[in-house]
Amino acid sequence: MGLFTAGLPDFPWDTLAPYAERARAHPDGIVDLSVGTPVDPTPEAVRRALADAADAPGYPTTQGSAAFREAVTAWFARRRGVPGLDPAAVLPTIGSKELVAWLPSLLGLGPGDVVVHPEVAYPTYDIGARLAGATALPADDVAAWADRSDVRLVWLNSPSNPTGDVLGVQQLRAVVAAARRSGAVVAADECYALLAWEEPWAGGGVPSLLDPRVCDGDHTGLLVVQSLSKQSNLAGYRAAFVAGDPALVGRLLEVRKHAGMMMPDPIQAAAAVALADDDHVAAQVQRYRRRRRLLLAALDGAGLVVDGSAAGLYLWARMPGPGQDSWQTVADLADLGILVAPGTFYGPAGGRHVRIALTASDETIARAAARLTGA
Repeated sequence: MGLFTAGLPDFPWDTLAPYAERARAHPDGIVDLSVGTPVDPTPEAVRRALADAADAPGYPTTQGSAAFREAVTAWFARRRGVPGLDPAAVLPTIGSKELVAWLPSLLGLGPGDVVVHPEVAYPTYDIGARLAGATALPADDVAAWADRSDVRLVWLNSPSNPTGDVLGVQQLRAVVAAARRSGAVVAADECYALLAWEEPWAGGGVPSLLDPRVCDGDHTGLLVVQSLSKQSNLAGYRAAFVAGDPALVGRLLEVRKHAGMMMPDPIQAAAAVALADDDHVAAQVQRYRRRRRLLLAALDGAGLVVDGSAAGLYLWARMPGPGQDSWQTVADLADLGILVAPGTFYGPAGGRHVRIALTASDETIARAAARLTGA
């Protein structure tokens, strides 16, 4: 089928342009909470590491440096409850989005193959299936795809973008068991895992697909995608990685070698420093916690209902009762000078919600809260 016949939809954020103009017409200007791009400074230690590694005349390796991969394995053991991960089962990626978009193709999927993803989901899971010529199947219920021989890849996203929902150990175990019966790969996008706000996740942590409680220590058929964009304010660095089944990672490595997919050495050096430093992540979590608390109270005061949103960087909000169409809510908020994303960007099941990002400065969040409450 191929890239140019994949039937790609229009880029969804382009359709927000009229509402952005509407928000800009507010007397005090626009408050843009539609995109989850970090705004806080990149940690100083990370910037120093980047500068120190700036003399990099040679090509990096696709596999990544030993120092980077060892930093990832130490981070998994310390922060994600995954001990003993083999550094050979780690591969740097140029941000997480490219891996999400190309994973079905890198795994050799094509026509006749099915890629399962959540019903309300980051659009790139669907796009990746289309790029490979495979078929996307939105499904939250394992029974909807279990024992189907055409299911080749199952995407999980916990915590979810946009809903903030978290999958517990037993839910993850059920997915792993069903996928192994049918021979499907399970890939978990865990990019928001360190940003948990409500219990039990805030205290006990968000479980990883590679956690021994989930997979009994067997990573066969399992991959985890992780990014430093959100937890370390490194979105501009495009620093991410995939880890899990050594055989699958080896297959990805071979294809990526041919395609020249290499993370620059200075970025790897900076990312290794970020992964080893928990203090800056804790400080960033507190910033987001403060902003979330303020925005939650303001949305409640404005009469909106926030569902889910137990973790991650978004509030999944709707009007009360049956709720109104998400585009009407986008329009209503644009009249207040606040731009948000309609839930329809994440699938038909999101048609009554809007996604509101916490990735704005304290001052910007305070402006949004004041407009919502009329203060």
